[in-house]
Amino acid sequence: MKQLLSVEVFFDLVCPWCLIGQRHLQAALLLLRRERPQLQVQLHWRGVQLLPGLPASGLPFHAFYLQRLGSEEALRERQAQVRAAASVVGEDIDFSRIRRMPNTGNAHRLLQRAAGLLGSSQQEALLAQLFIAYFHQGRDLGDSRVLLGIARRFGLQAVQLADCLRDDGSPFLDGAGRAGSAVPRFRFNQGPLIAGAQPAEVLFTAMIAALQEVERA
Repeated sequence: MKQLLSVEVFFDLVCPWCLIGQRHLQAALLLLRRERPQLQVQLHWRGVQLLPGLPASGLPFHAFYLQRLGSEEALRERQAQVRAAASVVGEDIDFSRIRRMPNTGNAHRLLQRAAGLLGSSQQEALLAQLFIAYFHQGRDLGDSRVLLGIARRFGLQAVQLADCLRDDGSPFLDGAGRAGSAVPRFRFNQGPLIAGAQPAEVLFTAMIAALQEVERA
């Protein structure tokens, strides 16, 4: 009987730690496949909208974080911390390009719909492209035109997404109840939630423990 590992990732697209966590997860899965090449992995991305109350058009990015952190110095320190952590996984986050803190409800609805229309590798590629659009290119993920343009690269059409790409700022609540208010979080084989952008070795160890738990049972 082929062994199976279920991997759930709770994330939001405007959270840089989720991008960093995604990269750590990719490295952990590479380690796992070397250790257990016959293992089947089912990867589930659970969207969590951290700021469901944002206006549909979002807010100015710099002003949002300045109010949140209290000072320009605190903002520079936080961004430097994030950029240092991102560089470890080969990511160069360019905060200077980001102009909007977007409402991510539409983006999460897009990804949820894509899960039923695309294969797993295409789903991951779509997610990666959305991260790139925001953190590398500074594109507004609250703009339905931006989202539709990205979706079309993966063969998705406007008619398939019409009820996902709304302009009313309606919240996306699917993953929030299961993950709480903090992301990223990871769960393997329905086990305990693992919080934070943990290093690949930590995630790999948790995966092995989840598999061993099934073997003991």
